[in-house]
Amino acid sequence: MLKELPRQSGWKSRGWTPPEVSCGAGGGRGGAGQASSSTAVGTRGCEASHYNRISSQNEDKDGDSDNTISELPPTLQDVSPDRRRSSSDTSRSTYSLTRRISSLESRRPSSPLVDIKPIEFGIIGAKKEIVQPTILRKTYTPDDYFRKFEPRLYSLDSNSDDMDSLTDEEILSKYQLGMLHFSTQYDLLHNYLIVRVIEAKDLPPPISYDGSRQDMAHSNPYVKICLLPDQKNSKQTGVKRKTQNPVFEERYTFEIPFLEAQRRTLLLTVVDFDKFSRHCVIGKVSMPLSDVDLVKGGHWWKALVPSSQNEVELGELLLSLNYLPSAGRLNVDIIRAKQLLQTDMSQGSDPFVKIQLVHGLKLTKTKKTSCMRGTIDPFYNESFSFKVPQEELENASLVFTVYGHNVKSSNDFIGRIVIGQYSTGAPESNHWRRMLSAHRTAVEQWHSLRSRQDCDRVSPASLEAT
Repeated sequence: MLKELPRQSGWKSRGWTPPEVSCGAGGGRGGAGQASSSTAVGTRGCEASHYNRISSQNEDKDGDSDNTISELPPTLQDVSPDRRRSSSDTSRSTYSLTRRISSLESRRPSSPLVDIKPIEFGIIGAKKEIVQPTILRKTYTPDDYFRKFEPRLYSLDSNSDDMDSLTDEEILSKYQLGMLHFSTQYDLLHNYLIVRVIEAKDLPPPISYDGSRQDMAHSNPYVKICLLPDQKNSKQTGVKRKTQNPVFEERYTFEIPFLEAQRRTLLLTVVDFDKFSRHCVIGKVSMPLSDVDLVKGGHWWKALVPSSQNEVELGELLLSLNYLPSAGRLNVDIIRAKQLLQTDMSQGSDPFVKIQLVHGLKLTKTKKTSCMRGTIDPFYNESFSFKVPQEELENASLVFTVYGHNVKSSNDFIGRIVIGQYSTGAPESNHWRRMLSAHRTAVEQWHSLRSRQDCDRVSPASLEAT
């Protein structure tokens, strides 16, 4: 007889677990006559296990153990206690595994609503870049890069219109500045370059900007020669009076190595001499020496082209300054000058230098060098000393004026600079500061001469000088 199982409500909450009957063939104490009965019991046990799994899943989903089924199905009531006990070990392990699986399934979160969008893959934190279609670009070579520049925009002459593309006849008809005849040759035995200025023709009549020119019908031309980029060490022909077709026939030498000469550019500048104003540039000719055979030499007629430099430089002066604080003496050395403006058409110039000491706005002392005859590159090497107490040094100014000696009339002004309290420019101020910082040491420096008008405009001390 099958014993009826006790009906209990909430058996899971009390900790009681119904045994599970194995689904295999029942063994045991019955013989062959009990085989069919054991099979039936095994079938009922499987049904009971399946029923318990379904109940456990429903209980976990609802979250309320009191609302679960409290009774076993009727088929389970027919199972004998002995049969249940024989399979209790196997049932317990199977049921425990089933509970674990059910518990894990109940903890799995429900599937959320997903807004389906394209999935983008990339490195976390990387900035998203917009990919643009590839544009085919031209590959530039170094030659293409430099071809973009226009050399005429970087020319030294503002009115240069690609002179290299014009012939001498085209240049002459365009500017009408005349032509210059010259020759060059290099002497390998003595290592110097020979430049010969022969003549010029068809020079234009002079132009006067201030109405003070002595002769408006004829020019007084001369030629300045230099090897670029060095414009300081230049040569100069004599002045040819009142002619538009001057003949010079003068020869000049430049001591320079052959390889260095090939890297230079010969510059010939035709200048109109004016005694009463600054000299005017008529035109120029430039020729790279790398384009000619220097050893063989040659003669050329070249058309003059306009120059950006309308006026000739006044020249340069080399000075040395030294102050002795203990003696209160300011020592000045006039060493030399070069490329001074020519003031005499016949024999160059007869330059001398006048030095004047100005305290504040008062002229206190005047001294001058000897006169060098017939040269524009004089050497003086003369020293002068002025008594200046140390407390008055900061209010002192030195005015240096270069004149061309003239017997028949007043001396010709060439150029001027002021050094000291009322300096005429940055180079002059720098020379004064260097002298103050170098105690008992002579300080030398080259200075470019300025016009009287430029000095009077920037330096009150220049107005006091004579």
